[in-house]
Amino acid sequence: MATTPGDRDPRPAASAAGPVTVLTCANCGARNTIRPSPRGAPHCGTCGKPLTWVVNADQATFEVETRAAPTVLVDLWAPWCGPCRFVGPILEELAAESAGRLKVVKVNVDDNQPLAIRFEAMSIPTIVVMRDGKVVDRIVGALPKAALAARLAPHMKS
Repeated sequence: MATTPGDRDPRPAASAAGPVTVLTCANCGARNTIRPSPRGAPHCGTCGKPLTWVVNADQATFEVETRAAPTVLVDLWAPWCGPCRFVGPILEELAAESAGRLKVVKVNVDDNQPLAIRFEAMSIPTIVVMRDGKVVDRIVGALPKAALAARLAPHMKS
């Protein structure tokens, strides 16, 4: 089951703890409230299965969202970009298939130009693969699912 990027909880989040995201379990449908964590990956509080970890980030939340134990894939995209709309669902499928080992952080470059500049996103989609806070790969342009999975495979933690 494809998921949409985690919904932000309307309640104010404690800045030290990071933003609150609600992730829906693909296994049982339970809604799980989580915060970013540099250790581990989120699991469903009801059935215990790993959750598909797809979140939206902005300039204020980017650093805390990308500090995560699993491999982090930063999707630099824009709503008007056709190739971005092609790649988005593929990234969500890959996140679901690699639940617990992959976190997708979506960044709208129109709303977050400093992040686009930081990652030199001159063309979109630009996908930045990070492990342990360091960039390990960069993919510019839309690729089919099999090609994206092959590029990600060497960077995935077991």
